[in-house]
Amino acid sequence: MPSETIEFVDAGFRLANGTSLISSLNLAVPAGETLALVGRSGSGKTTALKLINRLLAATSGEIKVERIPVNRWNVIELRRRIGYAIQDVGLFPHYNVRENVALVPKIEQWPAGRIAARVDEVLALVGLPSAEFAGRYPHQLSGGQRQRVGLARALAVDPPILLMDEPFGALDPITRAELRMEFQALQRRLRKTVVLVTHDIHEALSLGDRIGLLENGKLRTLGTPREFLNSADPEARRYVEVFRTGQQVFRE
Repeated sequence: MPSETIEFVDAGFRLANGTSLISSLNLAVPAGETLALVGRSGSGKTTALKLINRLLAATSGEIKVERIPVNRWNVIELRRRIGYAIQDVGLFPHYNVRENVALVPKIEQWPAGRIAARVDEVLALVGLPSAEFAGRYPHQLSGGQRQRVGLARALAVDPPILLMDEPFGALDPITRAELRMEFQALQRRLRKTVVLVTHDIHEALSLGDRIGLLENGKLRTLGTPREFLNSADPEARRYVEVFRTGQQVFRE
């Protein structure tokens, strides 16, 4: 895999009315890195995420995935390379857990035996043994369990890239902390290239190899958790104050 899996090169995105959501964004995400994007509401975090898998198309500059501009990828092939996990999960309520997780492998026309084995494997990865959970429907799961199913579905075809948009945001604090730790352990094993959007600075500091702070669609600062904690940038300092008030432990 190329060393730079995702690249933004002077990338911008404007709405039809001229409003700029992303402006002159330059950013590279190496293979196997977890990049956490933080910023206030409307700063452009989710927009940046959607530019990667072409849910939105850049209006200036370009975004590259595996060194190929995304507008030169077949969009289906591109999205096969990218798992997508979001806050509200988006599970199909009339599908049980096994059917939800198996959806993309079925679209890819995997053999039935391979699909069954992979569903069992990814459910085990996220702590939901298929013997207990595969036959359940979303309404029979807790919020944390639904998020685990969403993550399992995102990992089902083993994509090298994972995009996560506030994946733990709707959970209670204890469940959120538990899932955060489980994801951290999972990422140590899988070493996916991850872009994580979060409003939670504790989450960014614990999960991110680097943290990018966006403001008004521009990258304000970028660095390791330690560099972020020591940043002289005034906006970063505000996040650091929140972090230190919470007295959380960040990832070294």
